[in-house]
Amino acid sequence: MSIEPGKYELGPEDGTLRIRTGRRGGAAKAGHDLLIEVTNWKATIDASAQPAQTRISLSADAKSMRVLEGTGGMMTLGDSDKDGIRQTIDEEVLMGSSIEFRSTDVQAGGNGGPLQVRGELELLGKTAPVSFTLQTGDDGRVTGAATLTQSDWGIKPYSALFGALKVADEVEVEFGAQLPSG
Repeated sequence: MSIEPGKYELGPEDGTLRIRTGRRGGAAKAGHDLLIEVTNWKATIDASAQPAQTRISLSADAKSMRVLEGTGGMMTLGDSDKDGIRQTIDEEVLMGSSIEFRSTDVQAGGNGGPLQVRGELELLGKTAPVSFTLQTGDDGRVTGAATLTQSDWGIKPYSALFGALKVADEVEVEFGAQLPSG
């Protein structure tokens, strides 16, 4: 199903923007797979009857990330652990940078399938290509996910225990929102 033509402004009140991380290394059992929510973001979908004329953009505040949960690991993550991770992300990984996505190409999927979206993601002053599919439901819900490789933006994945525990270079970004009914 396609998105009805029109301009849609979306934010946290309409849906979620989340990041999932994994772990690697000899001490991976000690670490956690994280689910992080971006609490301050804005997306615009300027949908056209011709998908190639559709434009999608997203801005996210890197300082608004909050750890929702950590799975796996030797110990349960407490609130102070989650806050420490948030602080590390803000001060050492993303350094409060802006996160901006702009589509460059949107194509209709065959037989009413998902939209194929390609664009540019700017992070830490570097821009690199990103592609993902955007599913649209009969109920007006849109969902999408993209796998990003941190090193493509010059990010060295966080490590601890002298490198024996590492955050995987690939992270999964998930988006889901309810389009306003017109």
